[in-house]
Amino acid sequence: MSHYPGKEAKRVTTHTLLEMKEAKEPISMLTAYDFSLARIVDAAGVDVILVGDSASNVMAGHETTLPITLDQMIYHASSVIRAVKRSLVVVDLPFGSYQGNSKEALNSAIRIMKESGAHAIKLEGGSEVEESVKRILSAGIPVMGHLGLTPQSIYKFGTYAVRAREEQEANKLLEDAKVLQNAGCFALVLEKIPAKLTQRVAQELEIPVIGIGAGSAADGQVLVLHDMLGINKDFSPRFIRRYLNLYDSMHQAISNYVTDVKNKDFPNTDEQYS
Repeated sequence: MSHYPGKEAKRVTTHTLLEMKEAKEPISMLTAYDFSLARIVDAAGVDVILVGDSASNVMAGHETTLPITLDQMIYHASSVIRAVKRSLVVVDLPFGSYQGNSKEALNSAIRIMKESGAHAIKLEGGSEVEESVKRILSAGIPVMGHLGLTPQSIYKFGTYAVRAREEQEANKLLEDAKVLQNAGCFALVLEKIPAKLTQRVAQELEIPVIGIGAGSAADGQVLVLHDMLGINKDFSPRFIRRYLNLYDSMHQAISNYVTDVKNKDFPNTDEQYS
């Protein structure tokens, strides 16, 4: 059973993803933060669009994901939702909007769903966010989990290095994955962990496991759109495959425009009104 879009592509739901895991059909997921690119991503057949707090980096130029606010995430999510006809749209709860306070977590999730029209939210962490996950789910809001390298905890880790290489941390990750599944999460993102651990988690969990830098054994893959399109050249970990080199293409196009304007080659007679 393929969920790749045909003439009458059905909207992807959280249930669709469970069916895809059962059918061993890999799940495709990409980020998007604005209307124009989200429309292309959706039309190309991506199953899940993540309105990631990576917008803090690629859209706003911050060094980490921490500075982006709930209002800003709602703005990006609203822009994406207006473009999407098929993909499931998941929105990151930003740093400070859910940690340590399940009531605040619920309020943040409700704001995202009401004000953007998104389909689900994602949050980082394991057993420490279990109460928040349950509280958000009690309001009927689907929750995606996120374990491994959790960028909102970068100052705790002190590095973006691979997580869970040691047995103790690997066991804790598997334990946390089961906690999130039992709490009711519909899917889980695993970021930058050893491929063998991903395989173990994907096999032991009933919910879909989506990897980023976590190997091919996951039930699906996610990348940041600006990385895989080659718009962002500064970030080059081994797990990114660049499908285009848009930075150079766009740089050349803009440079050509500047030259044409300076030389009075643009606009030409066909590009003006009489």
